Amino acid sequence: MKTILSTFAIGLLAFFLSVSLYADDLQHKAEAIEHAEEAVKHGKMGHAKELLQHAKESLVHAKAASEAGADAHMDQAIKDLEEAIKHAEMDHAEEATKYTEGALQHMEQSGVRSIHTDTD
Repeated sequence: MKTILSTFAIGLLAFFLSVSLYADDLQHKAEAIEHAEEAVKHGKMGHAKELLQHAKESLVHAKAASEAGADAHMDQAIKDLEEAIKHAEMDHAEEATKYTEGALQHMEQSGVRSIHTDTD
């Protein structure tokens, strides 16, 4: 009986820890998307400086989402945001906007990495 209770308690703890990580991923993903959308809006108006600010903030949240368990789409979004930032720093709003739009598409497609792997 003790073994069953211990096993149950460990399983319950693992479940709640994984749910917490999933929630962190989703929160950061939402923040990253929100800032990327703002960056795109400013980029379409030719505002490279404002695009840069939002792209940097989006990058912070995209990296946090990746660390919390987001999949390879978020990793690609990070690369696109880094390129967008480079172009925005050169005052190339149009090119930075293209990269930010690409990052946004990847963020929207991003899910959670699988915790379990099949070895069959």
